[in-house]
Amino acid sequence: MKSKLIIIRGNSGAGKTTVAKALQRGLGHGTLLVSQDVVRREMMFVKDGRDNPAIDLMRQIAGYGNGKSEYVIVEGITAEKWYNDMFKELIDDFDGRYFAYYFDIPFEETVRRHNTKPNSHEFGETEMKRWWNEKDFLNLDKEKVITKEYDFSTVMNVILSDINYERE
Repeated sequence: MKSKLIIIRGNSGAGKTTVAKALQRGLGHGTLLVSQDVVRREMMFVKDGRDNPAIDLMRQIAGYGNGKSEYVIVEGITAEKWYNDMFKELIDDFDGRYFAYYFDIPFEETVRRHNTKPNSHEFGETEMKRWWNEKDFLNLDKEKVITKEYDFSTVMNVILSDINYERE
C-alpha cells in the first residue's frame, strides 16, 4: 500500500482538529490521525519546544501508519522552528506522497472560534497570544493556505478534491 501523508497545521483555534477528525471519518476506517495535542499533552504530558520528545513519537506513529493506512493525517500547531525536520523526514518516508495545509487565520478569529469550543475554559486569549506563530509556513511545494474565508465545508471540499485528483 502506498500511503499518503496529510499535514494540517496552524495556530490554536484555527479549526485544524475539527477538520482533521472529520477528514478521518470521511476517508474511512484505517485512516490514522496523529494529533499533536493528544501525543504531546495527553500521552506524554510535556511542554512544546525543540527538545520535546513528543516530536519523535509523532514521527514514529505517523511512520508506523506508512504502508498500513491509506492515509496518515498529522495535525497540530507544530511550529515550523521545532517540527520542520520531522515533516521533512515524513515526506521523504512517504516518498513525496503528501498534502499540506496551513490554516492562516487572523488572531481575533482564532480567539472567536476557540470561545465556541467546549474546552475553552482550559486556556484563553492570553495563552493563545503567547503561542501565536504568524505566517508559520513550512514552505513546501504542495503547501496550501487556508484562510478565514474558507468555511468548514469549503476546507473539506478542497482537501477531498486534492486527494481525489491524486487518485486519478
